[in-house]
Amino acid sequence: MKRTLIYTLLLGASLSLSSCGKDFLNITQIDRLTGNNYWTNKGDVDQYMGGIYSTFREATMTNIFFPASGDLRCAPISRTSATSGPGRDYISLLRQNNLNMLFARQADFSYFGFPQITKWNEFYKMVQNSNIVIYQLENKDMPFLSEAQKNAYKAEAIFMRSLAYFFMVRLYGDIPYYTTVNTDPLPRTNMLTVLKNISADLDASYKELPWTYDDPSVVAVKAMRGSAIALNMHINMWIAGFTNEDKAPYYEKVAAQGKELMEENEGAYALLELSRTREIFKGRTKEGLFEIVQNFNYGESFHLSASYSDYVLHAPNKVTEKSYIYYESKFMEKMYPPSEQDLRKTFWFDEDIYATNGDFQCLKFANVFMEEGEDNNPDDNQMIFRYSDPILLRAEALAELNRDDDARTVVNVIRKRAEATDITDSGEDLKDAIWWERVRELLGEGNFYYDLVRTKKVLNSEYTTATMSVAAFNSGGWTWPIDKAALINNPFMKLNNYWN
Repeated sequence: MKRTLIYTLLLGASLSLSSCGKDFLNITQIDRLTGNNYWTNKGDVDQYMGGIYSTFREATMTNIFFPASGDLRCAPISRTSATSGPGRDYISLLRQNNLNMLFARQADFSYFGFPQITKWNEFYKMVQNSNIVIYQLENKDMPFLSEAQKNAYKAEAIFMRSLAYFFMVRLYGDIPYYTTVNTDPLPRTNMLTVLKNISADLDASYKELPWTYDDPSVVAVKAMRGSAIALNMHINMWIAGFTNEDKAPYYEKVAAQGKELMEENEGAYALLELSRTREIFKGRTKEGLFEIVQNFNYGESFHLSASYSDYVLHAPNKVTEKSYIYYESKFMEKMYPPSEQDLRKTFWFDEDIYATNGDFQCLKFANVFMEEGEDNNPDDNQMIFRYSDPILLRAEALAELNRDDDARTVVNVIRKRAEATDITDSGEDLKDAIWWERVRELLGEGNFYYDLVRTKKVLNSEYTTATMSVAAFNSGGWTWPIDKAALINNPFMKLNNYWN
């Protein structure tokens, strides 16, 4: 398949998100996207771009993607009486990183969609359709767009393509890498090469994106300059985590990007008071950099298994009397020391923060709207990048560069919002404190496992009791299996041997 694929890919699901203001995620049927009938006005470009966002939502919010890949894997969690049956054994298997057994028992867990995580099809639809947008912008006469608009659409497509590649690298490691509409079979490209390339793409294009939008309904759910900077910071922290080269240039880049994001955003982004937690996680605030939108009022609900909140709420916020999981006491007390003041304990938890009997709840995601007897998750957006995330990446990079004073200043921006005591550590203790601050601040937002992996802390029982062995890690035990369908019509393809 080559360029004949240009007009036959994607836009498979029809998803109308009219609550997003100007219908920027509305999808037109594929037979209306072809030939001379398409790419004739700005609305066509908006519709095609909307399909890429829709595909990202399809890849991640129709199954257990974020809890399984980011929150529960290798986490120091325990099951409660509400999940004592064999149908919830996947929680233990994720904790143990026993993905082979998880898939061997797939019939027991079919509701949760684990096989979808092994299939990269939707992510490659994002890549291919982003490439199509870029190709059309560069090759088709579009007099209805100004040069600035063309550049902004191209930057948006580059962001979505880079996001897809970043997610795939974190899942699978090495991956096939495409930057044109050509889709001939390719072998897997070294993950560090992919990461360096997409970082360079973002470097060249991110300033074409606005810091924010005048239309509040698309803030944070449509790519902004802050979205691209946050993604690029994550990419470079992953390069630093895995490269055998000098890590300092990557930390320097993250530190500079974080400074730009915090000091040059023209008032687009801010940390809101924690008393506004419901607003923050409902989404589209100044604290959001990139989110996946849902709204019950418009029938835009994620799959029930897709949200972390499903595991950490109970009545009256869920129909169950007990939460499904709790965190081990040592971990919780390290994350939130009982004797220390921290407003996050007040607004994100209740009096049962340290409970191990199923009474534990995490109330970050608590915009609950359901009738008696219904079993719904909160009506919150899925956070991909929240402003506090790159702030803490900046602090981490500064600490790695031994710029301790600067690192403390940055991490304490987060601490001050929570009215917590300033971090005063230095050296390795400072690096450790910043890592725990990321855990504390970003719990349940799909970062925990990935932070364990990129920092190699998944090997150390000080950070999780569900550790991975060095041998397993070095053999690719940190990745996900790749579905065997990837071998079809691709003689160059190899799967992740650790899971075979």
